[in-house]
Amino acid sequence: MDKGKKEKNKQRFGLSQRIFLSLILGVVVGILIHYFIPEGHFRDDILIEGIFYTIGQIFIRLMQMLVVPLVFFSIADGCRNLGDTDTLGKVGVRIVVFYLFTTFLAIVVALLLANLINPGKGMNINIGDNKFDMEGSTEISLSETILNFIPTNPIEALASGNMIQIIIFAVICGLLIAYMEDRMTTLGNIVTEMNDLMMGMTMWVMKLAPIGVFFLLTRTFASLGYEVILSMISYMATVLTGLLFQLVIVYLVLLTIFTRVNPFTFLKKFFPVMTFAFSTASSSATVPLHIKTLDEMGIDRKISSFTVPLGSTINMDGTAIMQGVAVVFIANAYKIDLSLTDFLTVILTATIASVGTAGIPSVGLVTLSMVLQSVGLPVEGIAMIMGIDRILDMSRTAINITGDAVGTIVVANSLKAFDKKKYMEKIQEN
Repeated sequence: MDKGKKEKNKQRFGLSQRIFLSLILGVVVGILIHYFIPEGHFRDDILIEGIFYTIGQIFIRLMQMLVVPLVFFSIADGCRNLGDTDTLGKVGVRIVVFYLFTTFLAIVVALLLANLINPGKGMNINIGDNKFDMEGSTEISLSETILNFIPTNPIEALASGNMIQIIIFAVICGLLIAYMEDRMTTLGNIVTEMNDLMMGMTMWVMKLAPIGVFFLLTRTFASLGYEVILSMISYMATVLTGLLFQLVIVYLVLLTIFTRVNPFTFLKKFFPVMTFAFSTASSSATVPLHIKTLDEMGIDRKISSFTVPLGSTINMDGTAIMQGVAVVFIANAYKIDLSLTDFLTVILTATIASVGTAGIPSVGLVTLSMVLQSVGLPVEGIAMIMGIDRILDMSRTAINITGDAVGTIVVANSLKAFDKKKYMEKIQEN
């Protein structure tokens, strides 16, 4: 009887429910700490930057520990299983076209909404009122972006976590293992077994997710409170509206048109991944859970093991929306008029920037400097949005990975690698 009760409780509070509950508790506890514990050494140094930061970062680092080997072995194994360059070409071309198309739509949506809502209007800030540290910000040209895709030293790429270079190297390795199958049987088995090992290790680490999420969210809200958020309400509202529009009008509509499945079933099943992405603000950290969830939704892992890691690197629709809104916000705040040519430049530059953006927290602020420079806006304006970027970063990461999932399902469906019966089945909670 006790065993039966345990099983019932386990089903009632599966991993996704525990993560969501931790998220809510983290927000509530963080706000309570911010407003009811006085500033000082105990709150700021011991609690926020001590206990909460350390435990939260332990979980993040455990996830980061898995990302590079998981991405390499999952893509290499996926390409090996796809078997030939023709099949890989079909998957690769379709998913890249989908990612670029949705990124383009994201920037257009952001600029239209921003010009409609006009965040920052009437702020009348003078250039020089804000400071932004440009250290680490570099201007990236189109040719440099393309050349940076190719690793000159694969070992260095693996060591530094350069995801796009790791993906390119893994694709080449996987295809050659498939092509030289007769001589590469042992190596092929090792790649498959390493992929299984990384997936198993991921599921072990994911059991710690509710604890990690609680401490990450508690630290964020204990540091910010909600007054900082309210002071930037017009900017936040515009970004969040853009993200919601991208989710509902772009992703769910495309999913319905191309696959003819219930989009709300997708939202229900994919919600745990969105919650996890929101908590960690890292597309790369969600890759293991992302692939596992798509597997449970009926997507052939041969497809998802290639498209998901690729999407975490080049598909940054949420980041593109933030950059589009930020451009209009900063232009309004400094009373600078933008022309149609400027807006077209923003669309092109933000698309390039999103492709070159790593799937790690707050990197969008660095690439935003490139977008601002492309239309002559003061980079100092970034200082205004830095305080609340963590909250928005969490939200746009959830949108980024949702775009990856929808693209994967659409491509899998077009290649007859989508089991719609499995999609309709109830996911068994761990």
